Amino acid sequence: MYQARTYLLLFFFALNAGNLFGQIEDKVYKDHIYSVRLFPVGSDYNSQLNAPVVSISDSRPLVLHFDDLAYDPELYSVKLVHCDADWKQSQLKNNDFLSTFNEFTIQDYEYSVNTRIPYIHYTFQIPPVTKSGNYIAKVYRGRDEEDVVLTRRFMVYEEFFTVGASIVPTSQTADRQTSQQINVNVNYSNGDIMDPNNQIRVVIRQNQRWGNAKSFSKPTFLNESSKLMRFESFDGENTFSAGNEFRFVDLRFIRAAGVNIANITVETDVIYADAKIDSPRPNQAYSQYLDLNGQYVVFNNDRPGGNPEMDSQYILTNFYLKYPQTSEPIYLMGAFTAWGKSLDAQMKWNEELELYETAVLLKQGWYDYQYALGEELDTKPFEGSYFQTENEYEVMVYYRALGSRYDQLVGYVYLQPNRRRL
Repeated sequence: MYQARTYLLLFFFALNAGNLFGQIEDKVYKDHIYSVRLFPVGSDYNSQLNAPVVSISDSRPLVLHFDDLAYDPELYSVKLVHCDADWKQSQLKNNDFLSTFNEFTIQDYEYSVNTRIPYIHYTFQIPPVTKSGNYIAKVYRGRDEEDVVLTRRFMVYEEFFTVGASIVPTSQTADRQTSQQINVNVNYSNGDIMDPNNQIRVVIRQNQRWGNAKSFSKPTFLNESSKLMRFESFDGENTFSAGNEFRFVDLRFIRAAGVNIANITVETDVIYADAKIDSPRPNQAYSQYLDLNGQYVVFNNDRPGGNPEMDSQYILTNFYLKYPQTSEPIYLMGAFTAWGKSLDAQMKWNEELELYETAVLLKQGWYDYQYALGEELDTKPFEGSYFQTENEYEVMVYYRALGSRYDQLVGYVYLQPNRRRL
């Protein structure tokens, strides 16, 4: 049993809050905030897997969840920030996209129930907006906007343009065994378009990840008479590495080890878990199985009928990768490590065990992950890449009308052929 109890100090790692000028990212600024999720309200736990995207006419609200590892509740406030397509704050005023004052108090919170590590669970329902586009939910302490706790991206779209998208074999023959190509068609006959190349932008992302998203403004085909644009690059520009199905750990149990968990230790004040030791798999044959495409869900099987948001334990989970020591950094990749950006995502070399390890505090649930090498976060050395891999893609079409002060999100397409979920 490999237990890195000294990693308990990771509970209190420091993050610099900084400011929100320039591009605004998904980020947690405080060391005591965990399990941040934003998704459309749904009837079951699977709704946690859905991207934070809704139609402007959708009756389903988006809901923000997060935990504060504290004994006493804080006064948390939320402000919405409208952003352009590049995630920089737009020129819109608050009353341009909201019918109410733009400062909301989070009043919905509950204490955890009989958990080793106490926490307070906060829930906030995003208010309806009147403009489409990119948004940031900025949470801060009290009424001080400089004391930022977290920022979370979400999108609201309107069906103004007709958008079609499909996954096709890559135009680059050499990449056909490892990549997936996304072709996009945009019919903009509803818009007042004088310069399509500068007024329309297409963004594609894979598995709800912004780090490898692709942006296009110049189409490969443009027919101004029929108001049709096609993005079907022949140079691989709209091609994504297909990757592999994600690894996972099952932390839904604390009295028994779940799938891919070597052992669990329950102590008075904390619970420890050791994941099974992983090895690189770039040359293995592709194997199809269910995964969450890098996402995670909070859920437990220890207290049937309860509320997993308040009943679930936090578990200090150790991950291990058997790989020779290298000068390049190795990262644990997944939504729960902000796709390699959190401080505990970078793995450390263990001289005694001759492997890489890191410890992450995780709430009971199911967690997908992969390993990546170097600052470019390349997963191929550890995971390989196979065109058969099931991924999800989102296509966003942005449009700036003549004289407008913001980018509208005028089309949204979700692609997940052969969708397979737990």
